[in-house]
Amino acid sequence: MAMAMMPVVAFAQVEYVNPMIGTDGMGHTFPGACVPMGIVQLSPDTDTIPHNVNGVYQHDVYKYCAGYQHSDSTIVGFSHTHMSGTGHSDLGDILVMPTTGELRLNPGTSANPDGGYRSRFSHATEKSMPGYYEVMLDDYGVKARLTATPRVGVHSYTFPADKDGRIIVDLNHGIYNYDGKTLWAAMRVENDTLITGYRITNGWARTNYTYFAMSLSKPIRNYGYVDREKSNYMGGWRKFPIERNFPEMGGRKVAAYFEFDMADDPELVVKVALSGTGTDGAMRNLLAEAAGKDFDAIAADASGSWNKNLASIRVEGTPDQKAMFYTSYYHTLINPSVYMDVDGRYRGLDQNIHHAEGFDNYTIFSLWDTYRAEHPLLMLLYPRQATHMAQSMLAHQRQSVHGLLPVWSHMANDNWCMSGYHAVSVLSDALVKGAEIDPKEALDAMVATSNVPYFDGIGSYVNLGYVPLDRNGTAASTTLEYAYDDWAIYRAALKAGDDETAEKYRKRAMNYRNVFDMSTGFARPRYSDGSFKEKFDVMQTSGEGFIEGNSWNFSFHVPHDVAGLMDIMGGDRKFVARLDSLFDMHLPPECYADNEDVTEDCLIGGYVHGNEPSHHIPYLYAWTSQPWKTQYWVREIMNRMYRNHIRGLSGNDDCGQMSAWYIFTAMGFYPVCPGTDQYVLGAPYMPYMSVSLPNGKTLEIKAPGVSDKNRYVRSVRLNGKPYDKLYITHDDIMAGGVIEFQMASSPAKKRGLKSDQKPYSLSKIS
Repeated sequence: MAMAMMPVVAFAQVEYVNPMIGTDGMGHTFPGACVPMGIVQLSPDTDTIPHNVNGVYQHDVYKYCAGYQHSDSTIVGFSHTHMSGTGHSDLGDILVMPTTGELRLNPGTSANPDGGYRSRFSHATEKSMPGYYEVMLDDYGVKARLTATPRVGVHSYTFPADKDGRIIVDLNHGIYNYDGKTLWAAMRVENDTLITGYRITNGWARTNYTYFAMSLSKPIRNYGYVDREKSNYMGGWRKFPIERNFPEMGGRKVAAYFEFDMADDPELVVKVALSGTGTDGAMRNLLAEAAGKDFDAIAADASGSWNKNLASIRVEGTPDQKAMFYTSYYHTLINPSVYMDVDGRYRGLDQNIHHAEGFDNYTIFSLWDTYRAEHPLLMLLYPRQATHMAQSMLAHQRQSVHGLLPVWSHMANDNWCMSGYHAVSVLSDALVKGAEIDPKEALDAMVATSNVPYFDGIGSYVNLGYVPLDRNGTAASTTLEYAYDDWAIYRAALKAGDDETAEKYRKRAMNYRNVFDMSTGFARPRYSDGSFKEKFDVMQTSGEGFIEGNSWNFSFHVPHDVAGLMDIMGGDRKFVARLDSLFDMHLPPECYADNEDVTEDCLIGGYVHGNEPSHHIPYLYAWTSQPWKTQYWVREIMNRMYRNHIRGLSGNDDCGQMSAWYIFTAMGFYPVCPGTDQYVLGAPYMPYMSVSLPNGKTLEIKAPGVSDKNRYVRSVRLNGKPYDKLYITHDDIMAGGVIEFQMASSPAKKRGLKSDQKPYSLSKIS
């Protein structure tokens, strides 16, 4: 069968997406095929460095959080699950690799690719676009094309005319793999064109069940497998010739091969459906999403899905600006991901099978990162999906033996990474912005989560008003995060009409004050006896009581009470000077030498844009006497931290948070404090933007003449009327209309100085 050309896209948006941005360096993104919010992210993996060897961490593995490094010269194979831009990882499930010639069932190494089934490749043959990936595997002469549906990965392999075809299916391969991560894997050859199976892994997700159903466009001619971990007990299985043409395969390190006669047609199409419930669920997903469709039709559907979503925002700007904007928008729609079968069945946190009633179940909640901008962006542009995500979090809490909302969850597990209980922020923000979730149920889940005494210092936090350093290594930052989360509960309690709970959590929200050294105005960890840590370095990002950051950045982490924070730091003048110093200072390399998540290329002075706790800081000038400085710094950050290049991200995208910051900032506003209905104004990055809102209305954002020189806002008009506030509300945006910014080369220093023009703060601005 002749290979059809990829269809011409219907809109320009997909043409501007560059999935390669962030595939090298810290970006940790993947270049493969997926559709918006689908669980399948089918992508090439370029190496197999283990997370640890005999318990010793292997530092090079950090580069492979997404499985792919642009600087590598070999591809190991194509696996079906990945995370987008995370700083830790898992998954890489169900790896498939086409080969010819001598049979090899181990992946080999980058130093000796001929020792395994991996293949050399050239970037010259790579094509990557939303929903589609293509590459030539040079060692085999096989052209690989990939596409996807929400639950099915689809492969097209075109073999050389004079070669028979073979695929390797390696169920031991994984991202952040290590010896023993795969607890068990099994396959069944149901007939000569259908394989089912599963694997159970113990990694970041403690117990991850991945079931699959694999449909083949050609009948299997010959097959077999090896288990690279010798079993000490075979039982009655030893009576069978299980390693060759035997329809049941199982083991801890299973790698199988399937061979095909390619004489009549050089193309083999492989469709792999995933499920968390069972192989029967995978079969239903396969039949519903991919049966009766050829590769090109599915690829066209995937492209169309991306075009439909990305076309909801139209922008004017330079080609590089458009590439960065639409790539960022693309990144925000990868995770969270749907995690249920087409019939609504899904594996829950309790490892039982549940049925989602009235919502779609989602997974991959990187909440320490994404509560800040990713979830507010989805609530703004995709409220139905965002509401379902909130309902998924409530289902998670009901299934939790601890009674906890998700912290950092994926694939029916909580991996407990990072700090805070930030699902309460997502729920509170959703309630404030009109999501159809039960306020009382949400509040009960929030309150329960905030009072689990053995979780990450909560018991001490409730008793002392802060998390002590002698009981928690990130005591200061965790206290600041809990205080904000408690404010979110306060807001939810107000929404639920529970004044008693609201007052309790309003008081808890002020606990941030308990970790500030009033003599310096910096956050500083304390011990159980009340004393502050001695020999304290406000610039050091390791070992000083803060998670992935330092006191200089985390001391600004009071988004719910900026006015109160200003008082602690000595008032307006000193607060502005502190912000100025953060952007102007030099952070010595020794202050981040031991921190994988802070590197030189993510810094502007001492401001760390490459890590999420700092993302709101440029907008804090809005509360001061010099709000125009926000307009200066957000453009600097856009120019320096986001580039149309494989190393174009300044840090990990972290499931869309870095990209969501870009989208909001390009619009000219940002949700500094999710849980309010306010977005703090900055300045648009491009001259024109049209946003098709989910309620059918349109918001136009105009900034004629905006440029690096004309970065300052002289005035704002909302629907033709002067607008003097330094924030815009959710209802203002959802009403549609036109926001017009008059831009200039010098700031309007008297604009936005009145107290009623300032954004929300729990304490009143004096």
